[in-house]
Amino acid sequence: MENQTIAPSIVLSGLCDIPSLQLPLFLVFLLVYLMTLTGNLLIVLLICTDSHLQTPMYFFLGTLACLDMGYSSVTIPRMLYDLYTQSKIISLQACITQLFFFIFLVMSEVFLLSVMSYDRYVAICHPLHYTQIMHWKACVLLVLGVLMISIVYSLVHVLLLLKLTFCRLTPLQSFFCDLPQLLLVSCSDTFINVLLILILVILVAGGIFALTFCPYIIILNTIMKMQSKAMRSKAFSTCSSHLTVVFILYGTGLFSYFDPNVKDHSAVDKVASVIYTVLTPLVNPLIYSLRNEIMKKSLKSFVCRLKILG
Repeated sequence: MENQTIAPSIVLSGLCDIPSLQLPLFLVFLLVYLMTLTGNLLIVLLICTDSHLQTPMYFFLGTLACLDMGYSSVTIPRMLYDLYTQSKIISLQACITQLFFFIFLVMSEVFLLSVMSYDRYVAICHPLHYTQIMHWKACVLLVLGVLMISIVYSLVHVLLLLKLTFCRLTPLQSFFCDLPQLLLVSCSDTFINVLLILILVILVAGGIFALTFCPYIIILNTIMKMQSKAMRSKAFSTCSSHLTVVFILYGTGLFSYFDPNVKDHSAVDKVASVIYTVLTPLVNPLIYSLRNEIMKKSLKSFVCRLKILG
């Protein structure tokens, strides 16, 4: 171990090794990033300016939009830099910093989606007590709790990661500093890190799965008992938007982290990583705005106000 040279930087394999595709990919993902920021900023702006959207449901949706902007900004700008310069080299400190914020923001989004499931459960199954249960103080405390748990979760992984030595120049088979790939390029014993990932993922994923999907068993049962078709349609629309976001994020994320061939990070794995790190923050505002009548009315009103001012 003493004779090994400690690597001060990490090499990323990036999205593509073909030089002629670097600029087209840069332009495509730059456009995607700008659209992501614009769409999520628009949702936050509508929620802040429209009194009809200042309810717990839209408070959580605005928080989700902020998290989407955050974790897309952790990965995409660095990817754009590597595509433009074709350097694909990142310092170890920057790599671990990126990893910390990525885990923190993604876990915050995952926990927030569970909170949004509970919000839908209260709204549909206990509508008369909704304002008493989901008051503003409770909503703020739930979001703060989500952020605190996510910070602790991220810190645990990063602190153990800091104890490792990275002395190999083997490229990370990814376009960002992903935890499983980062452990593969360490020359230290990573048994504890891998065991911790396994234990925490099982515990956290199991808890999140229960908190996210169990309320929907009761929700669906309640919806089917509704007499009004309009009420059933509205409830299904709200729930389907939330579940669509959940399945996109969970499906691609679990595919990447539970891939048995993580050492052979194939093109399929990179596509899955692109979906949950790049495309999910882009489609979230589209899913919630296009399937939400109140949001569409608010957007039309906002556009009309801009035309009047213009």
